[in-house]
Amino acid sequence: MRALATLTTANIRSFMRDRTALFWTLAFPVIFILLFGAIFSGPGNTTYRVGWVDQDTTSASGQLRAAFAQVPLLELVDGPLTESRSAMQSGDLRGIIVVPAGYAAALAAAGQPGASSPASGPAVTLDLYTDPSQQTSSATIEQVVARVTASLNVALTGRAPVLGVSNQALQTQDLTSAAFLVPGILGMALMQLGIFGAVPLVAQREKLILKRLGATPLPRWTLVGSNVALRLLIGLVQAVLIVGIGVAVFGVQVLGALWLMAAIVILGALTFISIGYLVAAFVRTEEAANGIVQVIQFPMMFLSGVFFPIEIMPSILRPVAVFLPLTYLGDALRQVMVNGSAFAPLPVDLLVLGGWFVVCLAISARFFRWE
Repeated sequence: MRALATLTTANIRSFMRDRTALFWTLAFPVIFILLFGAIFSGPGNTTYRVGWVDQDTTSASGQLRAAFAQVPLLELVDGPLTESRSAMQSGDLRGIIVVPAGYAAALAAAGQPGASSPASGPAVTLDLYTDPSQQTSSATIEQVVARVTASLNVALTGRAPVLGVSNQALQTQDLTSAAFLVPGILGMALMQLGIFGAVPLVAQREKLILKRLGATPLPRWTLVGSNVALRLLIGLVQAVLIVGIGVAVFGVQVLGALWLMAAIVILGALTFISIGYLVAAFVRTEEAANGIVQVIQFPMMFLSGVFFPIEIMPSILRPVAVFLPLTYLGDALRQVMVNGSAFAPLPVDLLVLGGWFVVCLAISARFFRWE
């Protein structure tokens, strides 16, 4: 027993000295649960910007707006239908409620003594525009609008519904959950391809392989260029495989130009390759590189809208998503591939990715060590 206790104590001391093992065994699960708890524990802080198009402009429609404005989840934005549709397509709105002309007259007629219950449906119907590619926000908005109209029906007549809702898709194509996930998964694959490139670079420097390569007559830019070219080729192969599976197995329709999608894939791969070189420029050991790469990739995987929309996160985490480059890569791919609602305009996505690429490339070129 004494030998067992001695060996156990020695093993504990050895484990406590391994900072990498300590992090992944103890600290990482704590960070993981705190991260997911923060994401999914704050639905009360979520608000959706919804366009309000009043084509009736009467006191009755104004009272209807006041009823919807009392819902904490909705932030109503007034405007004409054309401008509201444009704002929704650019990602500024998550839905549009349209009050048709004749709303007040239809309510008045339905409330007249002796008015019969409408046999063919409600006397007046609100049009609700949502985006099928944003399933979480669309489902939430539809449920809220349905509950408000149901309450108003009881308050207005107390009889059969006179107020109905017609759900309209902003886009003409039928988007599924796979159409949301496939571009995000492609962006995540490109992210991992780039930043995990830091690990073999640090390992080669530790083993003095980079020092020997740097001593050869080959220019150093050639050595770096060959590594980058390999990862770009892998990135294109990843894109073909992921998109091909999405189309063949899940029925995803690629709506944008293939050349533009390929350009975004290349820009995204270059951006994360430069981040990988930035990590390799400052990290000395392979174990440290593994830990830092994991610390970088996990927040991006879960806070950049790859698996679920950013708007379901509590407001305290949304500024983090604005900072992450994977947010803009996934958004750009989703816009081009399936014409999904934008988190940011496409030129902004490309500008942010280009900015990350240039800054990380400049810093890594300045501080990268070959030995």
